[in-house]
Amino acid sequence: MTRPGRPTIRDVARAAGVSKGLVSFALNGRPGVADETRERILTAARALGWEPSHRARALSASRAFAVGLVIARPPELLGADPFFPAFIAGVERTLSDRGQALVLQVVPESTEEAGYRKLAADGRVDGVFLLDLRVDDPRLALLEQLGLPAVTIARPMAPTRWPALLIDDRPGIAAAVAHLVELGHRRIGHVAGPDHFLHGRVRRLAWERALADAGLPADLCVASDFSAAGGAQATRVLLDRAERPTAIVYANDLMAIAGLAVARELGVDVPGQLSVTGFDDAELAGYVSPPLTTVRTDPFEWGRAAAHVLLELIDGEPVADVPTPPAQLVLRASTAPPPPAPPAERRRSPAPSRSEQT
Repeated sequence: MTRPGRPTIRDVARAAGVSKGLVSFALNGRPGVADETRERILTAARALGWEPSHRARALSASRAFAVGLVIARPPELLGADPFFPAFIAGVERTLSDRGQALVLQVVPESTEEAGYRKLAADGRVDGVFLLDLRVDDPRLALLEQLGLPAVTIARPMAPTRWPALLIDDRPGIAAAVAHLVELGHRRIGHVAGPDHFLHGRVRRLAWERALADAGLPADLCVASDFSAAGGAQATRVLLDRAERPTAIVYANDLMAIAGLAVARELGVDVPGQLSVTGFDDAELAGYVSPPLTTVRTDPFEWGRAAAHVLLELIDGEPVADVPTPPAQLVLRASTAPPPPAPPAERRRSPAPSRSEQT
């Protein structure tokens, strides 16, 4: 006979053939449960449609059973930039298996600090993710002051006791530049992200270093804001130069795809007259025309890993930095050898004199 009402931990325990205590440990992600048993409990919980009562758990354990993510970006950008949905999906995948919730705030940068303070004051979260690291990031000291555990996405420049996902964008940018140099390009531009964002600066410096290693000047850089509109504007600036680049390395796919549209509008053939590379390997990158050569990352797995280590940190488990697989260059049809240089103007010999003609 089916029990009426909402399924309970007792129902999950009966279905899985284990004790209520073991169910509680498994659903809360606590150690001491064998992997096979944990999976059997999670399967039974899903089959019964069991959902945690966050209020009851929080009251009994003085915990929020939720983690926070504050994003200081324009809301319209979140829908366009594929990084954030993929990262959040990875976070949710881990949290849902552990009966945890995500509290997401999208705020103007001017009120970002207030967002963290409110999360801490209201007791709404047990820890937070720290994205979009700044070069000199005041949030690190703020979170220490508030006593909020955190996981940083990339290692901050300033020392911190929080664990980090060890993301390194430099090899991906270096591989893109090396590919273009091997094709024969000598005027390689860069559309950069904001320099106060750590990943914006790291990618720009990696572009400069790769050009220096190739003996080429790094004098074709325009800073932008990671948005499509910003990428389009920066592309116009570069293509309006008297000596325009024959290749452009973009700091993300969104700006690169906008750059493809600008090149088409200006009658610049890609890749015949201009090669283009992106960064992120968003799903759309393989379907634009021409398909975009780009650097592949995995923000979904980053989200899963970040959520896992944050929950361990909150539970008081020993934690360490989390390595991530190196980014890989994905070659598609937006890169090719540069167009042949125009032949030097031949020096014309003076016309022979009449006496020479006779």
